[in-house]
Parts: sequence; C-alpha cells; structure tokens
Amino acid sequence: MRTSSTPLKVARFYAPGDIRLEDAEEPRVSAGEVKIRVRNCSTCGTDVKIFRSGHPNMTPPQVMGHEIAGEIVDVGGGVEGWSAGDRVQVIAAIPDGTCEYCLAGVPQICENQLSMGYQFPGGFAEYMIVPNEVIRVDGLNRIPDGLGFAEASLAEPLACVLNGQELARVGEGDTVVVVGSGPIGCLHVRLARSRGARTIILIDINGERLAEAAALVHPDHTVVSSEVDPVEAVLAVTNGRGADVVITAAASGAAQEQGLRMLARRGRLSLFGGLAKDNSMISVDANLVHYRELTIVGVNGSSPDQNKRALRLIASGDVPVADLITHSLPLDRLLDAIDIVARGEAIKVTIEP
Repeated sequence: MRTSSTPLKVARFYAPGDIRLEDAEEPRVSAGEVKIRVRNCSTCGTDVKIFRSGHPNMTPPQVMGHEIAGEIVDVGGGVEGWSAGDRVQVIAAIPDGTCEYCLAGVPQICENQLSMGYQFPGGFAEYMIVPNEVIRVDGLNRIPDGLGFAEASLAEPLACVLNGQELARVGEGDTVVVVGSGPIGCLHVRLARSRGARTIILIDINGERLAEAAALVHPDHTVVSSEVDPVEAVLAVTNGRGADVVITAAASGAAQEQGLRMLARRGRLSLFGGLAKDNSMISVDANLVHYRELTIVGVNGSSPDQNKRALRLIASGDVPVADLITHSLPLDRLLDAIDIVARGEAIKVTIEP
C-alpha cells in the first residue's frame, strides 16, 4: 500500500526518443473531477509514433497513456453518481460538446477535441485525474461486473474500430477484407464477425505475425501479401467479385491503393490506418471509383457513445478481447512495452501501474 511518503511514478514524454519514468506528487482532486488509481493502461501503435516522432497535438512534457481503466479513489465536489471503489474506463478523445459537429451528432470530428495523455495527464501513472471535460460529456464509464480492468482498457481502441465499421457500413452477409493483423486488425475481424460478415479475409505482409493473429481470431482466409499478389488473392477467393468492404488497418499507402482494386461494385474502402505525414499521397483510379460506384471513407477516433457501446460489446462476449492481451508489464517497463509493440512481437501489451 502507498503511504504519503511513497513516490508516485509516472511515465512522461519530453521529446521524441525521450520518455522518462519519474517521481511525481500524487494528484489532488478538484471540484468537477474524479481521481482514479490506474489499474491498466494499454499501449498501442500511436504510443510508438509519439515516442519516435512526437505528436502535433501533444503538449510536452506530458504523462502518456490513453487506453485507461482503473478504480475511483476520490470524487470532487459537484460530481454525482460516482463514489470511491467504482471501477471505471475513461474515453481518450474528448469532444467539447458545443461545436457545430458535436451539436450535429458527430463528436468524433469535434473541431476542439482534446485527449487524455495529450493535453491532460494520461494513464501511464499510478494515479490520475479524470478532468471535468471528460465528466461533462459522459466519458467516464462503469466497468460491468465480471469484466477485468485489462479487458476494459481495450474499449477505447474497439470504439475506434466500431466508428470505422459504422462509417463503412459493415453488415450482414458482407465479404470483409482486413489489411493488417496487429491488435486493430484483430479487433476489426472480431467486430465484423459480430456484425454479421459472411466472409472475412485477413492480410498481412508478415506471415508469422499473420499466423499468430489468425490462430486467435479465425478469419475465413488469410493472405501473406509478401508472397502473393493480395488483389489477385482476394479476387480468387471471391470468384472475381471482390469484397464489399476493405479496411486498411496498416499504415501503408500501397495497401490503400490495393484495397481500392479489391472492391466489388459499390464496395467501401476504409482508410483506417493513417500514413506518415511526409508520405501521405496515394494514387486513386478515379474511373474505378466512378464506374463501380465505390466509396472511400476516413476514420478518426470515436465518440463517447461508441466507447460505451464498445465496452458493452466486450462485456457481453460479442467481441472477446482477453486472449488478444499477450503481454502485461509494470509501469517501469513501459519502454520495453513500446519496443515490443514496435517490433510487432505482440498482439496487445498492457501496462499495470
């Protein structure tokens, strides 16, 4: 048990390549806030990008971590419905609730969005404050009984996946291609299955990583794109028709270009994985889009409501995630965790402060 004299540990980002595990004062809750003991904060590819290159929306020095689950230890004045001991999961992307996009019902693209671990201290810490900005948009979620903290922390990435599949209209009877067999790709496979997809094809350039993921999420077909032409492989599997939906869950412009060519008529291409800012251009055959009536959609984050629904999907077992957590490490091994993610040696790595 911590005492008042025990240093509080946090992982703070200063600059690309410079994340420091530091002692910090234990935060105090103010009116309108909630204080939690962080039980799990999962890592993701974005953490790798931040470590390598920083992020234009981050205000350093900053405590990182945005896939957060924990236990309430203190509640500030004016906050109702919460008490010490409640198990909670926290949204990452925080809409302001007042801009024209929020008022139009699309807070995913709030023009004033803030984020945990970017503008507010995140979950790579023993204790953290859930700011009023989260509370006022209903972004603090009660973890259902029987669901662990680690699984609950995956509600945030699943919410982003849910947003992507809703935009791409993944539904009953669809043939869905997922490019990239990392944690996001695995979540896409499982969510597509729960939404009624008939055939799911998982593609990756790394055969070993693909085999590991396929053993967990059981797509109907797998394609190692470094060994065969993935467009030809998808057309062969679909008897020349193509896929209803292609989701590029990888930061690859080539995959995005190939994805367009994999689509059936009126197919939808979801550009889920962002590209490097200095190499973000791809070639699009406009006639292919025109004559086949194709749709290309972007994806950016999720809404508080999608976060709630993602947590329910996990708790109900419709989208199981426990077996996707392949590594659990303490906070003082965060750099090891980021390295494991960067090397593609894990499906999902969670930190347990």
